[in-house]
Amino acid sequence: MKNISCFFVLQLLLFVVGNSQQKTTTKTSKANHPAWIMQGNIYEVNVRQYTPEGTFNAFAKHLNRLKNMGVQTLWFMPLNPISKVDRKGTLGSYYAVSDYTSINPEFGTIRDWKQLVKTIHAKGMKVIIDWVPNHTGGDHHWLKEQPDFFVKDANGNAAVAVDWADTRQLDYKNPVMQDSMITCMKYWLNKTGIDGFRCDVAWNVPGSFWSKCIGQLKQINPAIFMLAEGDRPYLSRNGFDAVYPWDMFHMMIKVAAGERPAFALDSVRTYDDTAFAAKEIQMYFTSNHDENSWNKADYGVFPGASHAPFAVFTQTMVNSVPLIYSGQEEPVLKPLEFFEKDPISFNKFQRADFYKTLLNLRKINPALAADASFKKINAGDDKSLYAFTREKSGNKVLVILNLTATQQAVTVTDKKLWGKPYNVFMGNTEILNGRQWMIEPWGYVVYTYTKK
Repeated sequence: MKNISCFFVLQLLLFVVGNSQQKTTTKTSKANHPAWIMQGNIYEVNVRQYTPEGTFNAFAKHLNRLKNMGVQTLWFMPLNPISKVDRKGTLGSYYAVSDYTSINPEFGTIRDWKQLVKTIHAKGMKVIIDWVPNHTGGDHHWLKEQPDFFVKDANGNAAVAVDWADTRQLDYKNPVMQDSMITCMKYWLNKTGIDGFRCDVAWNVPGSFWSKCIGQLKQINPAIFMLAEGDRPYLSRNGFDAVYPWDMFHMMIKVAAGERPAFALDSVRTYDDTAFAAKEIQMYFTSNHDENSWNKADYGVFPGASHAPFAVFTQTMVNSVPLIYSGQEEPVLKPLEFFEKDPISFNKFQRADFYKTLLNLRKINPALAADASFKKINAGDDKSLYAFTREKSGNKVLVILNLTATQQAVTVTDKKLWGKPYNVFMGNTEILNGRQWMIEPWGYVVYTYTKK
């Protein structure tokens, strides 16, 4: 769900005050990420809108296409039944869960889900599911069976979470509730064999819980991947493999709009280097379900040709794993409805080859691994151009991005980068030396260097 800043501080004070793990800025982390994610990627699946049927079985027909595009990890938005009390719209929000260990009948059955997971794994792909630990829906069975699992409002009723009227806030001061939540998460690991979780509103759940929870989950499968919706360093310190780069995403939008220069991206990167321990991962994106439905991503914030260089940025940055949202390969140029049926029309796949090039490059080239080195380089006007190298195990990648709507002059002055690198989008080697050349508006170039 959307991280609504106006309620963020209040919620932290109410539910995680006193948790020193969230206050400290000490950079300590095990950074023991599963090996499979380091050169991997994530594709977010909106099951309801992905097909006219909106079912697991209908989605399965897209697996070969997605595999061919280079998709590795499929993140499914919540699978659980949706509460009817205070439901928003006709179908309700995915994130108003009525039962943590059941399947939303819109999508199919638990047997259908298990078969889908089995099929995905057979194709060499991974599966993570969206988990909603901060709150339940308005008629979750715990409200009657375990009323002490919830924070109470002034009238003694279960409190609404943040300003989401269809939800109820869980009380993380209750250790029995914590154990019940962990038990529900274990169910999906043990019964369906998923590879991890994306945890909704993780920023409003105490670090002490995450440390205990993730520790227990990794006893079942040490190689699970844990993704937090949140950008606080305490999330990484308490076991999450990846967090959200909200500051970088918002800066990308400002750069795309011409409100900030390209080099403004460095200020966010410098902060991240200071706040997070080395090798901590962030999930970079140009869109996701919240940003698409509520904030015009990517069609509005990175319109037209401007999408491409920022997509390259998300796919090639240091300490990152890239995300593609349902339909970006088409592309979908509208907000998908959140509470109603609004199926994606797949027929053009205009960006599929573009994404395929990036995803496959990341898969085969260690220089784009999350932990590969990063070095900013000067390629011209740093108000317009953003250029850098990534390097690991003798492999090197050079990325040059024009983050403006005007043509720019490029000059690579570092002689170590001269030679005949391979242009991955053009499919040929090119002579790169100190001569000046022009890059088109919103242009992008990615070079790879042969390992010596």
